[in-house]
Amino acid sequence: MKKKDVVMLTEFILMGITNRSELKGPLFVVFLLNYMAIVVGNMGLIIITSVDSHLKTPMYFFLRHLAFVDLGYSTAIGPKMLVGFIEESNVISYNGCAIQLAFFVIFIASELFILSAMAYDRYVAICKPFYYMIIMSDRVCWLLVAMSYLYSIMISLLVTIKLFKSSFCRSNVIRHFYCDGLPLLSIICSETSEIELIIIIFSAFNFVSSLLIILTSYIFILVTILRMNSSEGRQKAFSTFGSHLTGVVIFYGTLFFMYVQPQSSHSPDADKMASVFYTLVIPMINPLIYSLRNKEVKGALKRLFKKMM
Repeated sequence: MKKKDVVMLTEFILMGITNRSELKGPLFVVFLLNYMAIVVGNMGLIIITSVDSHLKTPMYFFLRHLAFVDLGYSTAIGPKMLVGFIEESNVISYNGCAIQLAFFVIFIASELFILSAMAYDRYVAICKPFYYMIIMSDRVCWLLVAMSYLYSIMISLLVTIKLFKSSFCRSNVIRHFYCDGLPLLSIICSETSEIELIIIIFSAFNFVSSLLIILTSYIFILVTILRMNSSEGRQKAFSTFGSHLTGVVIFYGTLFFMYVQPQSSHSPDADKMASVFYTLVIPMINPLIYSLRNKEVKGALKRLFKKMM
C-alpha cells in the first residue's frame, strides 16, 4: 500500500494561514495590497537605481539586487497564497511544490549574501574611502553577486532534489502556506537523516558566515566612526549604513526567531506568522527603509517625477 500511495501522489494540500472561512476574504484583501506594495516598491527601486546616473555606485548596485531577490521570493509565495484564500481546496501540484521550494531557497539564500556584500561595501566606503572605487570595482561587484546566485542555486538544487526523491507516504497535507523544507520533512516516510543533516549544515553555514561578515564589517565601521573628530563626519557615516543596519536587524532577527529557538518552543501559528513577516512583510518595508531614509534615492525620485511631468 505504501508503494502505491507514493506512486499516486501528484499533489499536496497547503493548510494555509488560516482555515477559518470568515477570515479568508479580509486576509485576501490585506495580502493583495501587501503584494502590490512589494511589486511597486521593489520594481521602483530596481528602475530608479538602473536609470538614474547619480545612483551608479556599488551601494545602489547591491541595493538593486536586494530588491530583485525580495521581489523573487515574495513572488514565489505571494500569488499562490492569494489563490489559496479564494479556492475551497488549496492544492499545489507535486512539480509546482518542488519549483516553489527551489525558487524560494535560491532567493532567500541570495539575500543573506547580498546583505553581506552590502555590509562589506559600507565597510570599504567608510574605513577605506580613498580606495573605495578601486576595491569595489564593477568586476568585484558582479563577482560578489554572481557567487551569491550560483552558490544559492547549488544549495537549492541539492535540497530540492534530495527532498523530492524521498517517499511521501504519510500524508500529502503540508501544515504551512507554502512548500518549505521543514514541513515537507514531517510527511516523508523514508529515511530523512541525510537530508536533515544537509539542511542543518547549509542553513547554519549560510546564517553564521553571512552574519559574521556583517558583524565584522559593522565593528570596523563603528571603530572608524568613533575615531572621527568631526561630529558632522560621524553623522554622515552613520547615515550611510543606518538603513542597512535596520534591514539586517529585522531580517536576521526574524530568521533567528524561526530557526534558532528550541524545537520545543515552536508553535505552528507562531511559525506561520514569522514566515509571513520575513517572506511578505520584509520585502514590503525594505524599499521604504532604503528610500525614505536615503537622500540620494529621494533626490532621484524627484528628478524622475520632474522628467515625467
